[in-house]
Amino acid sequence: MFTSRIPEREIAERPAGYGGPNLSPVGLELVPHAFAEGVYALMANLPPKDNNGVVAGRNAALVVDAGITPEISAKIQGVAAGLTDRPLRYLVNTTYHGDHSFGNAAFPDEVVVVSSRANRDNMADLAYEKQTRSANMYGDDALLDAVTTWRRPDLVFDAYAEIDLGGRVVQLHHFGPGNGPGDTVVYVPDTRTAWTGNFLCHAGTAHMLLQGGPEPYLGSLRRMREALPELETIVPGHGPMGDGPAAVDALIGYLERLHDEVLAAVEAGRSLEEAYAACTDPWAEALDPGLAAALARYPVPRGLAEQGMLALCRDLHRLNILATYRLYEQHR
Repeated sequence: MFTSRIPEREIAERPAGYGGPNLSPVGLELVPHAFAEGVYALMANLPPKDNNGVVAGRNAALVVDAGITPEISAKIQGVAAGLTDRPLRYLVNTTYHGDHSFGNAAFPDEVVVVSSRANRDNMADLAYEKQTRSANMYGDDALLDAVTTWRRPDLVFDAYAEIDLGGRVVQLHHFGPGNGPGDTVVYVPDTRTAWTGNFLCHAGTAHMLLQGGPEPYLGSLRRMREALPELETIVPGHGPMGDGPAAVDALIGYLERLHDEVLAAVEAGRSLEEAYAACTDPWAEALDPGLAAALARYPVPRGLAEQGMLALCRDLHRLNILATYRLYEQHR
């Protein structure tokens, strides 16, 4: 088995012609989807911009992720206030990435920010994080002046924590490294729904391997599958919600193949360009039909949504090959 140390920072290199997800908040609206009274997904109207969540019990409410700017943070809080009159007491960051956490500082001081210890540890260099996320702002300079402080979590956990909102318990899980070193999954048992941030997206979506490579990620996914056997629906940080077990199985299959093919290319002494050509591309021709059907429910022209997601998946797949190749190359 190939093993490696988790890099301290995500890879900065990108494939030639890489576009990546559009994180600009321009045009972003958050559309509530109710799973039960007090449990809502806040779905971005323009995928792949960021989704959020609101969970409320008898005594308090919790928000999932803070948005990329103070303006978006205020929008999230406004939508939450319209869905529940319970006081907002908690904010959970599913990842340290700025599009999920830059808005922390715009939440009131009495709101407790919670995340994994690994996420908090990675909220250390605001300038670097702004630079990294700015590459996906597509000309929008909202991060330059709007984001001046990076509020770190007030409360951290290592592997598991619970928040009791009054008659509704929210579980927080850190299964291990995935997209980043500290991915946090927010699970509401009574609705069998999980907010998964960048850790897990709709089956058929390309994920981003920015730190650590396929094998640590595979271990984390298998731990998630064991820990949440009753999981039904995931609300990812980006893109449409979907079937949780199907998403886990699809990503495990993708990462296993990516590991095998890239490792074979490195061991054979092939160049990066040769590795690109040698690796199976699930998005060479079309999107997964289930993902395409989920995108059809968005208020944008279906062809445009599918075309944009297909281009993004191709970009992310090449990024995954590059990141895995560089990692394995170091340990050749």
